[in-house]
Amino acid sequence: MIRRIIKIDEEKCTGCGLCAKACHEGAIEMAEGKARLTREDYCDGLGDCLPACPANAISFEEREAPAYNEAAVLEAKKKKAGAVLPCGCPGTHSRAIKHEGESAPCGKVPSRLSQWPVQIKLVPVNAPYFDNADLLIAADCTAYAYGNFHNEFIRDRITLIGCPKLDEGDYGDKLAAILSMNNIKSVTVARMEVPCCGGIENAAKRALQASGRVIPLEVAVISADGKIIKRGNA
Repeated sequence: MIRRIIKIDEEKCTGCGLCAKACHEGAIEMAEGKARLTREDYCDGLGDCLPACPANAISFEEREAPAYNEAAVLEAKKKKAGAVLPCGCPGTHSRAIKHEGESAPCGKVPSRLSQWPVQIKLVPVNAPYFDNADLLIAADCTAYAYGNFHNEFIRDRITLIGCPKLDEGDYGDKLAAILSMNNIKSVTVARMEVPCCGGIENAAKRALQASGRVIPLEVAVISADGKIIKRGNA
């Protein structure tokens, strides 16, 4: 059918992600640092995204497009509210974890983890706990090497973990989407001193650049014997 639908000019798009936030139907997603209309049947043609775009990269056009599918939009909103990945595995169900009022048994250190899942490849890019969050991107081994990792790094942060040497693929696109689509206040990268662990630091830096956001970035380098040998703004 011929109907009114939005058009995104990728040349003008700065990748700020504001249009994706403004689109209540979820028709717009961030990919490779650019906004894209990924679900034409989710676009209602009303244009809530237009005034949100500071670069004037979005306009209307009349063209052949699938009809607006309100039922599919409502179903997608339900899934987003639960932040469940398509595979349906209980381990991928997104949830916040509260520790207020909890006390650890005598001699035990309480967990400071505030959300689940934590693996970069499993976490939904639109999980509600990303809003206004301080983000920790940590190499897997850091929590084992540094004894006070929960209190010094995980506490009061949303935690994402991965191993740049053993995990398949690159984290850059996933991290860029998280940074583009959410109001992230700061990013801390925790990595080991070994050269291969630099991959997670590089992925975070590429993601920040691709997101088009200006977000403070701190990098901490941990030695195999459990010492912080370098820590500061990158």
